[in-house]
Amino acid sequence: MEPDSGTTNIRNVRSKHWTRWLDPANRCVVPFNSFSEFNKAEGGDVWFALDESRPLACFGGIWANWTSVRKVKEGETTNDLYAFLTTEPNTEVRAIHPKAMPVILTTPHSHSLMRDARHRHVGTRAEPICSIPNARRQCNEPASRR
Repeated sequence: MEPDSGTTNIRNVRSKHWTRWLDPANRCVVPFNSFSEFNKAEGGDVWFALDESRPLACFGGIWANWTSVRKVKEGETTNDLYAFLTTEPNTEVRAIHPKAMPVILTTPHSHSLMRDARHRHVGTRAEPICSIPNARRQCNEPASRR
């Protein structure tokens, strides 16, 4: 069996592939203080955060208990895995990565919407589940990686 490298982000929750995991039981929040987008012209990863102090925030995500071969030497294992949802990029991120950016939950209301069963299509471009703050470009990688 070939290794399953997994998925880190979900751009199209309307795909039939994701339907079984859109219920509130599989929704999650993914903490972060900064994130990167790869841009070859910029020489690699470009880092973003809500502001220079890199405050803790959360992405909207989907999690699942998944059985696959993650590492050949371990064989088939069952793991709790997650991927974060993406949406249209704001102006700052679009300059580096025009396709998408993570869904950023910035208010208690946006966290509640992630858990609310009435919001079937969380994170889709058609439904404004979150405010997308003006994530700012950082000059350096996050402090935790220095």
